[in-house]
Amino acid sequence: MKKKPILYFTLLATTLFFSCKETPKETVVPETLEQKAHRIHENVITIDTHNDINVANFTDSINYTQRLDTQINLPKMEEGGLDVSWMIVYTGQDSLTPSGYKKAAKNAMEKFAAIHKLCELIAPDKIELALTSEDVRRINSAGKKVAMIGVENAYPIGEDLSNFKKYYDLGARYISLAHNGHSQFSDSNTGENDSIWLYNGLSDLGKQGITAMNKLGIMIDISHPSKEAMKQMITLSKAPIIASHSSARALCNHSRNLDDEQLLLLKENGGVVQTVAFSSYLNTEKHEARAAYMKNSYKKIADSLDIKLYDRSEISTLSDIEKKVFFSNYTKVKKIGDELAATDKKAPPAVNVSDFIDHVDYLVKLIGIDHVGLSSDFDGGGGIEGWADASETYNVTLELVKRGYSEEDIAKLWGGNLLRVLDEVQAISKTI
Repeated sequence: MKKKPILYFTLLATTLFFSCKETPKETVVPETLEQKAHRIHENVITIDTHNDINVANFTDSINYTQRLDTQINLPKMEEGGLDVSWMIVYTGQDSLTPSGYKKAAKNAMEKFAAIHKLCELIAPDKIELALTSEDVRRINSAGKKVAMIGVENAYPIGEDLSNFKKYYDLGARYISLAHNGHSQFSDSNTGENDSIWLYNGLSDLGKQGITAMNKLGIMIDISHPSKEAMKQMITLSKAPIIASHSSARALCNHSRNLDDEQLLLLKENGGVVQTVAFSSYLNTEKHEARAAYMKNSYKKIADSLDIKLYDRSEISTLSDIEKKVFFSNYTKVKKIGDELAATDKKAPPAVNVSDFIDHVDYLVKLIGIDHVGLSSDFDGGGGIEGWADASETYNVTLELVKRGYSEEDIAKLWGGNLLRVLDEVQAISKTI
């Protein structure tokens, strides 16, 4: 047999040597916090449970398909990755009289109609009204934004309990029995200011209202009623309740926030508190210092433009035309003032997303991740530095990632918990 040439054995040995070595591994670049936040923000359904509306922004020529000065509109929701907006049928408190109820009912119906017009006539290809959690997921999967309806103040319902069914049929899926002032149904948290109460909690009509909402499958919102009213709601309700836009009173002593006793009752009830990005409900000291600075700045700007500004308490005394002019002027002045403050190093720091998530941290630690959610109160006084409008929604997810929350946690906070309560409320209604 012929010997194989030495060159052959040399090549064979070399081949065997290299074939036995491991294939070099590709270098894996770790995911940055920002990349992780973007990925999670894209994956989860983001729900904001409280956005006020103005019917003037739901017309054929001016509406939410445009990037208006409003904090909520479709372009800003797209920019910030906000999937679901609970649009609010809000009515201010007035006299407990038939004429007061009639006027309020007209206001409420106009807001219901505006939301339906947006979803059904103005932009049905971009946004759809959801009535259940299944609707939310279906609409979201179809690539559209989601609208839901909450009622802030049951005052326009009057004394006719059948109106709860009317509101339900129009899409209302949560209702607050009071706002800033005692209603025919419930005392308001504002009673803490003067210790004047009408019912020491709920009226008899309010107790019947709880039963009506349980039967219909409407979530009961405790964000504005008094503490005693809230405790009575917990006792009476056969279903979990929600606070659609409230924060932790232990961190900010405001009557609109929930104290630890209330929060623990809410946990026991199986409900959820939607932490709110409202400056004065997050950090009193920072808010007041910044507010004083901004008020002075706005006044100087208004004077230079020969514009008259009104205090919040004076707005209700204005005619509809005067209100329209005022809000237009105020928006202009505020925009200029905010731009100037952003470059003024002497300006007191604004309440920001970090302050907001401090409340989330506190609530999660006290009552658990399954009972906490997120809300803004946009176009109703809400908005903070970093989450000033819907276009900045991602910043909230980023801060949650920085604090160590997992994707599962963030999905719960951004709406999973709220939808779970809605499912339970609707399931219980079928057994009553």
